Amino acid sequence: MADPLNELDIDVDLAVQEVLLAVSQHDISKLRRLLRSNDAANNPANVKDPETGYSPLHAAIAACESEEEGEEAKTNGAPNGVYANGETKTHSGEPEQEQESTVQSAVQTVKLLLQEGAIWNDLDLNNETPGCIARRLGLKELYEMIVDAGVRAELLLNRLDGYEALSDEEMEDEEGEQEQEAAETAASNTAEEEESAPQLVDATTATATTTTTTEQTEPAEAEAEADPNVTSSRYLNSDLTIQNDRILDRDQNGVMMSWETSIMSKSAAQLLPTPGLRILNVGHGMGIIDTFFQSQSPSAHHIIEAHPTVLSEMKRKGWDTKPGVVIHEGKWQDILPSLVAQGEMFDAIYYDTFAESYADFREFFQEQVIGVLEQEGGKWGFFNGMGADRQISYDVYQKVVEMDLFEGGFDVQWEEIEVPKLEGEWDGVRRPYWSIEKYRLPLCKFMD
Repeated sequence: MADPLNELDIDVDLAVQEVLLAVSQHDISKLRRLLRSNDAANNPANVKDPETGYSPLHAAIAACESEEEGEEAKTNGAPNGVYANGETKTHSGEPEQEQESTVQSAVQTVKLLLQEGAIWNDLDLNNETPGCIARRLGLKELYEMIVDAGVRAELLLNRLDGYEALSDEEMEDEEGEQEQEAAETAASNTAEEEESAPQLVDATTATATTTTTTEQTEPAEAEAEADPNVTSSRYLNSDLTIQNDRILDRDQNGVMMSWETSIMSKSAAQLLPTPGLRILNVGHGMGIIDTFFQSQSPSAHHIIEAHPTVLSEMKRKGWDTKPGVVIHEGKWQDILPSLVAQGEMFDAIYYDTFAESYADFREFFQEQVIGVLEQEGGKWGFFNGMGADRQISYDVYQKVVEMDLFEGGFDVQWEEIEVPKLEGEWDGVRRPYWSIEKYRLPLCKFMD
């Protein structure tokens, strides 16, 4: 007698392969039929190939790779599908017209998949997102499509985070149900893929870029120790290890590291180009940027720091006696309203906290900065580490930040800075928080 469970597994596997074959052939008409059928998994746009981990988005984009490129990548032994020399490849091995036709077919296939709720930042077994493959293959149009899909998903999730859920009756009268379903799908996926919020600062990130402020709860303290979430409260209650070149929390996450010095130097020069200005720094860490600020002899130098270990180290090093320095002990959420009430104003502000979510950051610049930054000539910046574990995440969050800054009344200028080679920097660190080549330094001002 046949085993019905085995027959079901075979049927599901065949359905998955049928979807992946259709997308790899860029067969739009067949793909439409499969997407409308109930033969594949719950959402055919997000099935997975068990051997490669490819989703339909992965397969549609990877199908643009020529055989020569695939063989070269294998021959060079490049990790995670990246070529050994680090370059992206064009398809010079194929006739230009034929390759353009293939790419345009892929564009239409990707567009359909995204419309059907395909997950933009899903990972294959090589730890690549669909956008990572597009970038590696030099497929700019496809890469930008995935970036834009990521931006839409992140903006929608960030907005939904601030609204109460509608009742079933209200939902029937509201338009845009499909967008909410897509956001919920993306939220479910990123919750599985990542351990913590993508940080603007030196926190470890996993794979995707959706933020979360939910603290880890029971059950199982053992689970928390094995795979701890990076949250603000966990960080503030943890013991820190402070060394000459780094600060680590109890989970061996890099809080701050000395390789950031060149970034801090340029940030400080942008914010305090002349002596005698007033500066507010949110997050002292190793004191790298505050040291650069002090070198400019500011007339007022306020520092907000929340971690008890860092505060003790600051006092041990005499920061509380340096010229113009005022140390505020606590979280900026508690300190800034009192500074506003006291009428304190600053010519420049820098933000570099640890283990805070994007929602916290957005609240900072949309609700708090306006109360303490001089309207005329005031400037502010932040450590831009959002999604820095992979290029596509970094690109997505640059666009998200630009839109939210615009909404908050700010212009932003970016300066690209080469990041030093970081081989060996991550020894003893739970997971690297930076893996891309260039840092984008932000300088924000009020709109004219």
